[in-house]
Amino acid sequence: MPSGTSERSELLTVGPLQVGPLQVAPSEQLARAGGRTLNLSRRELLLLTALASRADRIVSREQLCELVWDHPLRPGDRSVDVYVRKLRVKLEAAMPEWSFIHTHFGFGYRLAAEPRRPVA
Repeated sequence: MPSGTSERSELLTVGPLQVGPLQVAPSEQLARAGGRTLNLSRRELLLLTALASRADRIVSREQLCELVWDHPLRPGDRSVDVYVRKLRVKLEAAMPEWSFIHTHFGFGYRLAAEPRRPVA
């Protein structure tokens, strides 16, 4: 059995997670941004849950691949990046005044609710 299988199963049963105005409730299979329900695929919800359960910590692409896709990250595989982009678009559409997923080049991604700075 792949190493990520039990951790992946646990992601689906985690209680509600709160990151600023973002609430992730994997056991209910939903996420809300500012009280508005997000329309997420199962994979997007798993990715958001993996990040939210490690809020304010950098999570590597390798870790995310293991947790969400249940296999090691393969050379050239951009699945994590594609799904992070999808989540960013949906989160920004729901709450444009907030930034949630932050890239740490060479390290991974970090989920933290940070107000966007107004453009001067």
